[in-house]
Amino acid sequence: QALPRENVSLLFKLYCLTVMTLVAAAYTIALRYTRTTEKELYFSTTAVCITEVIKLLLSVGLLAKETGSLGRFKTSLSENVLGSPKELMKLSVPSLVYAVQNNMAFLALSNLDAAVYQVTYQLKIPCTALCTVLMLNRTLSKLQWISVFMLCGGVTLVQWKPAQATKVVVEQNPLLGFGAIAIAVLCSGFAGVYFEKVLKSSDTSLWVRNIQMYLSGIVVTLVGAYLSDGAEIKEKGFFYGYTYYVWFVIFLASVGGLYTSVVVKYTDNIMKGFSAAAAIVLSTIASVMLFGLQITLTFALGTLLVCVSIYLYGLPRQDTTSIHQGETASKERIIGV
Repeated sequence: QALPRENVSLLFKLYCLTVMTLVAAAYTIALRYTRTTEKELYFSTTAVCITEVIKLLLSVGLLAKETGSLGRFKTSLSENVLGSPKELMKLSVPSLVYAVQNNMAFLALSNLDAAVYQVTYQLKIPCTALCTVLMLNRTLSKLQWISVFMLCGGVTLVQWKPAQATKVVVEQNPLLGFGAIAIAVLCSGFAGVYFEKVLKSSDTSLWVRNIQMYLSGIVVTLVGAYLSDGAEIKEKGFFYGYTYYVWFVIFLASVGGLYTSVVVKYTDNIMKGFSAAAAIVLSTIASVMLFGLQITLTFALGTLLVCVSIYLYGLPRQDTTSIHQGETASKERIIGV
C-alpha cells in the first residue's frame, strides 16, 4: 500500500533497494542462461512488450488491493486513466524518450568501438545526477558528486571487456556514434528524473501512475517490435522461442520494473543507479559460480570502486529523496520571530 513519503522509514527504503538489487541480479543471471542455452532464441522485442503488459496487469491488481473495494477501484480507473487523457500524455513522455534512448544506444554501438561505448555510456550516471539537481531543485554535496563519478568509473571497470582482434572491417562513423551516445545519455537522465518528478509532484497513487505509463509503454514497444522484427514475427509467430525459462525471465523483469518505480518514488533516481550497479556486481559474482566466468583485475577494482562509492554516498545525512519547494517556510518563521 502506498504511504506518504514523510512516513516512509529508512528500513522500508533499504528493503525496497535490496529487493530491487536482488531481483535485477536474478534477472541478469536468468537472461544470460536463456540466451546461452535455448536452441531457438525468442524475439527480445516481443519479450519487452509482454513485460509491459505484465507490469500493467500487476499494477491494476495492486491498485485494486489499495482501493479496497470494486466501486473505488472503478472510480479511480475512470477518473485517473480513462478520464484523464492529459495525464496519459504526460506519462507517455518517459516511454517515448526511453525508446529514443534504446535506438540511440544501438546506433552508438554500431559506430563506436565496444570499449569506447562502455566508457561513454556510463556517463548516464552523472547525467542523472545533473538532471536531478536541475529538474528537482536539489543539491548534492561534493562528497556525493565524487561518489557519483566513482560509481561511473566502477561500473565501467566491472563491465569492461578487452577488445578482440577481428579480420572483419566494419565501417564506422565516430562523430555519429558520439552524437548518438550523447543523446542516449541525456535521454536516460531526463526520462528517469521526469518520471520521478511526476510521481512526487502529486498525491496520485503510484499504481495509477504505473498504469498510465505502461499503457503508453505497450503501444511504443509493440510498434518497435514490428518495426524491428516485423517480417520474422509474421513468419514465426509473436511467441516464437518462448519456454518456461523465458517466461520466468519476463516475470523477473516485470517485478523488477515495479520495484524500480517504488524505489524512485520513495528514494530517488541516483539511489536507483547505485542499486543497479550493485546488481551488476552481484550477477557477475554469481556468474563465476554458475557459468565459470573468470574474475579479472578490472572487475575486482571496479567492484571496490562501486562499494566505496555506495558507502561515500550514504555518508551525508542530507535528504535527497523529496522535491524541495524552496526555503519559503523557514523564511516565514524568521520573519515571524
